[in-house]
Amino acid sequence: MFKLDSRLQSDTLLIAHLPLCDLLLMNDKQYPWCILVPRIHDISEMHQLTASQQSLLNVESTRLSQVLVDICQPTTLNIAALGNVVRQLHVHHVARFEDDVAWPNPIWGRYKPLAYSATEASDLILSIKGHSLLQDLVTR
Repeated sequence: MFKLDSRLQSDTLLIAHLPLCDLLLMNDKQYPWCILVPRIHDISEMHQLTASQQSLLNVESTRLSQVLVDICQPTTLNIAALGNVVRQLHVHHVARFEDDVAWPNPIWGRYKPLAYSATEASDLILSIKGHSLLQDLVTR
């Protein structure tokens, strides 16, 4: 049975459930940062997904990427699946800007997170979840 890693649970806010993944917002307003977590028990690497699950993850990742570009208009979008700290398979999608605090370096471990206010988080979650590219994927 799938259970979200406790660190992801404590560091993120739920945006939506997609067909394969939970779509999460990292609670750090320094960067618009979403995470896709496949709801598959006990996996840590993409190659552990079936071919159809890999395909669906690609669809969800591509749609999320376009949503973040549309909403945030970043300089670039960083996408990564790192398992050094949290072993559960999860894919980061981080909108990066030339004026963000970590530019041009990687964001991991650089600065302490700055949490969104309730209003800021709600507004961004509604923008992402309500985007036309995700609406047909949101299951709940």
